Amino acid sequence: MIHAGKVALVTGAGRGLGEGVARSLAKDGAAVMLVARNGAAVAQVAAEINAAGGRAIAAAADVSDYPSIERLVMRTRLEFGGLDILVNNAGVIDPIASIASSSPEAWTRNIEINVFGPYYAVRAALPGMLTQGGGTIVNVSSGAAYRALEGWSAYCSAKAALAMFTSAIRTETDGRGIRIFGFSPGTIDTEMQVKIRASGINPISKIKREDLLPVAASVGGLCYLCTPAADDLIGTDCNMRDDAFSRRLGLGN
Repeated sequence: MIHAGKVALVTGAGRGLGEGVARSLAKDGAAVMLVARNGAAVAQVAAEINAAGGRAIAAAADVSDYPSIERLVMRTRLEFGGLDILVNNAGVIDPIASIASSSPEAWTRNIEINVFGPYYAVRAALPGMLTQGGGTIVNVSSGAAYRALEGWSAYCSAKAALAMFTSAIRTETDGRGIRIFGFSPGTIDTEMQVKIRASGINPISKIKREDLLPVAASVGGLCYLCTPAADDLIGTDCNMRDDAFSRRLGLGN
């Protein structure tokens, strides 16, 4: 198993992409700490991983609270003996609204989760990774980081900031064993897409469900980045819509 002996922490692991990644990493031998605000959801996923012979612990936490994330990183190291893979997947789309009518509180909350959350997790995990000689960090990005979309000012701004944060990590850790990636999963069939379609705002909401990418394909793409096969992509933002990347995964033409 390619991840045997490795330890991973996955945020937003109660459903969708995060759940799929946690299950996949565990199936391939990693011990996994599953984190989400919905404690019941991650507890169920962890229980199923353990029942299948894997190793998983579930924890309810708000990624925008640094002390909570710091404690979880410490707990991960204590329970599993280290931390080799960090997947910053937790994120929110709200508020879906025009700038002129948006809620300042909701806009701020988006940035707290989508930007502060990944920073807090990296801040807590990175010193230990550097001390142990390396580690993998995957920040879940989006095409919205590079394209302004009506009604998504907070989300687009947050993902743009996250893309620069990924670049900053590469700049500061180059040559020190840190495998840092951005990963854009594409427009996948998740609960977030249900909310987006219901809004009716911008072209993304018009995409039919049958035209969305399956979650499993994007799970495979993210987990691929956690393997040595992706070493030549370190420091980049890998996109499931990119033909060259898809071909690496055996998808597309």
